[in-house]
Formats: sequence, C-alpha cells, structure tokens
Amino acid sequence: MTDAEEPVNAGGEPAVRQVGTRVVYENPWMVVREDDVERLDGSRGIYGVVDKPDFVLVIPLDGDGFHLVEEYRYPIGMRTWNFPQGSLPRRQDADPEELARLELAQETGLRAGTLKHLGYLHCSHGTSGQGFNVFVASDLRAGETDREIEEQDMRQKWFSMDEFKGLVREGRITDDSTLAAFALLTMDGSR
Repeated sequence: MTDAEEPVNAGGEPAVRQVGTRVVYENPWMVVREDDVERLDGSRGIYGVVDKPDFVLVIPLDGDGFHLVEEYRYPIGMRTWNFPQGSLPRRQDADPEELARLELAQETGLRAGTLKHLGYLHCSHGTSGQGFNVFVASDLRAGETDREIEEQDMRQKWFSMDEFKGLVREGRITDDSTLAAFALLTMDGSR
C-alpha cells in the first residue's frame, strides 16, 4: 500500500468533514458556499467552496495541428486561446459525449466523425469539486457555429503543433484545462 492509498486514520475518516454549510452567493452558473468544517484533531474552521457543473473540453485534431478558439476572459482581463470547452448549467445530467459534440459545433462549427474520450480531470480542486471530461475529435467536417451571446467575440483558428507550443511559450495559451488536456493527448500517443 502506498502513502496515497492509506486511510488518514484507522476508520478511514476524511481529513476534513463538513459539519454545517450555507450558501453565500448563487447564480445560474455557480453556487458559492461556506462550509463549517472539523479536522481530524477536532479543530474547527471554515472552507469556501465554489460549486459549478462539470464541463467538457474537446481537442479538435486536424492533421498536424488543432483548431483553437480565442475569446476575452473577463476575470483575467485578456484574450487567450484554448480548446473548445463548456457546460450546460441547466442540464448537469447531459451525456458528456453529447455535450462534447455540441460544444465543438457551437464554438467552432466543426462536426466530429470520431470522438475519443481521453479521461476526466479536476480543476481548481482546492476550491471546487468541478471536473471535466477530455475528448479528442477527428475526422472533422466544417459547418456553422451557434455561439452563445457570451461568446460573441470568439474567433477560431487552426494552429500547427509547433505554433501551439509557441503560443504556450508566449503566454497566449494560459488555460490550465487546455494544457492538462494537451498532456493527456500526448500521453495517449494520439499526438
């Protein structure tokens, strides 16, 4: 048994347990709550948690490169390139593959002939339980986009593998989900 597999105590109790909770903010896309917690030693504290629905990220693989989307990201005050990604806040039970096809078509206009699931990852696991399914799309066909109003400034462009790496080095791809998905793709051997 490795250290990572060992329970935190003989009873397998989590290191921190919730003893109370209250919603401090809510909108259609997220809920922010403050949990009262108790640690193994009995000490108490609070923990802020952002609840957001899981999302999908699609790597549109085309030849020796990828289709990326760029849009202005309000929280960081800049435009960045990333792989298409998104969720359906009112349909948290949506099939991830169905959602991946929808997001790809919506943001890029592309339709995938083949869609392969690469894995599931967590993001911001210190503040949120949100995670995302990563898919690689290939055998792409062009079509019309159907972007949401929040995506009206979005643009799409194909980049070669070398150009993609250059965008990372230049700080024009800073999205952790995109970089983590690229790592999964590289480990998969698809690229």
